[in-house]
Amino acid sequence: MDLIGFLLIGLIAGWIATQFMRGSSMGLAGNLVIGVIGAFVGGFLFRLIGFAAVGLIGHLITATVGAVVLLYVVRVLKKA
Repeated sequence: MDLIGFLLIGLIAGWIATQFMRGSSMGLAGNLVIGVIGAFVGGFLFRLIGFAAVGLIGHLITATVGAVVLLYVVRVLKKA
């Protein structure tokens, strides 16, 4: 159940991040990949500043912030 929950949070976070960054929709698989990688990025960034995610909403926020940062970095690198 933990893996399914992690993937669902990643999927939702990827979708929220693409909506927030006003990018083109990446589809189900793209949102999942962005959200899952974003969860790792967000967890790393939050640990750097001393925050810890607690509960479903905390994990969703962490994954979404990481996904937004990931999309921003990808967008900047594409322009370079």
